[in-house]
Amino acid sequence: MSQPDTPLAAPLAVIVLAAGKGTRMKSDLHKVLHPVAGRPMLLHLLASLDGAGASRRVVVVGASGEQVEAAVAGSGVDIAWQHEQLGTAHAALQAKAALADFDGIAIVCFGDTPLLSTDTVARLAARLEAEDAPMVAVLGFRPADAAAYGRVIADADGTIRKMVEYKDASEQERAVDLCNSGVTAVRTADLWRLLEAVGNDNAAGEYYLPDIVMLAIAEGARAVAIETGADEVAGINSRAELAVVEEGWQAQRRLRAMAEGASLIAPDTVWFSHDTVIGRDVTIEPNVVFGPGVSVADGAVIHAFSHLEGATVGPRADVGPYARLRPGAVLGAKSRVGNFVEVKKATLGEGAKANHLSYIGDAEVGAGVNIGAGTITCNYDGFFKYRTTIGAGAFIGSNSALVAPVSIGAGAIVAAGSVVTKDVAADALALVRPAQVEKRGWAAQFRALMTARKGGK
Repeated sequence: MSQPDTPLAAPLAVIVLAAGKGTRMKSDLHKVLHPVAGRPMLLHLLASLDGAGASRRVVVVGASGEQVEAAVAGSGVDIAWQHEQLGTAHAALQAKAALADFDGIAIVCFGDTPLLSTDTVARLAARLEAEDAPMVAVLGFRPADAAAYGRVIADADGTIRKMVEYKDASEQERAVDLCNSGVTAVRTADLWRLLEAVGNDNAAGEYYLPDIVMLAIAEGARAVAIETGADEVAGINSRAELAVVEEGWQAQRRLRAMAEGASLIAPDTVWFSHDTVIGRDVTIEPNVVFGPGVSVADGAVIHAFSHLEGATVGPRADVGPYARLRPGAVLGAKSRVGNFVEVKKATLGEGAKANHLSYIGDAEVGAGVNIGAGTITCNYDGFFKYRTTIGAGAFIGSNSALVAPVSIGAGAIVAAGSVVTKDVAADALALVRPAQVEKRGWAAQFRALMTARKGGK
């Protein structure tokens, strides 16, 4: 997240409108809490606003607002309630009490636009501090299909002559392709007065936020528009639109990963989280999914069909294919987690290997340990979790069960098929299985008997 090039002279507050019911999402989850890249869209937006220097943040909520309130609890965000859905101007006005002691620039924006960038927010706020000192600055965009967006009628220099909602626009006004994103910057010294003066004499009978522009112009003040790309202000109102924004975000993140030195064999099949960290010379094969909280160090390889979440992958480590790293997995340098291996809340030391078909949970695995196929750490008794410790250089034979809490000493060998319930000393051999019994000729006699019973067939 970049910081604005030139700090604002005035303090900055943001008012995020999130009071809509979001009925088109067909969800019990509040619209602005639906995730993009594993993070609620509202939190994406708030991060951008923070980066622009916002010192005060107010989110206006209505239906299911308690969900939003819980999502931002402890983050210093104020909540304002719009109990009646009377329009965007009315919604913004609900923030007045929370900002009663604030004197500076306020930006009003929408909680369902997660791609609004720090740079654009800062640029819009800075426009109010330009020499021509406009009273209102509006963020416009030019979509491929202007559809039912409100229009911005402006001169070539951005001076706004008229703002009009699509429902109230003439055919000539609808032909204009500069549309209103709804993102608006106004000094609080003017904002509350303008909002309180907005009427609802329009086709929808609502109090529209863009009307403050016309009120400012009527006072003889200037209102201006600056532009940004349509993708940045895309609002999300349905699952289909959410998917489109997700795909756009992922496409940009993939390009960034490759630009920073990672190789993506089939980029369109790799899915990142909002906070994924990828080092240089990392290779990511097809169909890899990164959940939140993953860091991959230089030179690591993530093979196909692996899923990583809350994991740290060390330099030149090797993961997959078909591996699952869960929260708390830490892989040391040159370690190896192979196909159908799951690691959870466990650390693998440098060069340690679990090559196939294993579960390593709640464990500390030392450097150079080799864990054979089918090995599991039995970490849960149905009530509590317990840890397994495996010392450096130990060898765990295939199909072993390590029943925690248990410790395997450095250099020890656990024979294949063992069920280990007691600590094993360093450099010892643990052999935990019944003696092999062989009855010569028994199999042939058994087959003959069964064949006779079946009638010789």
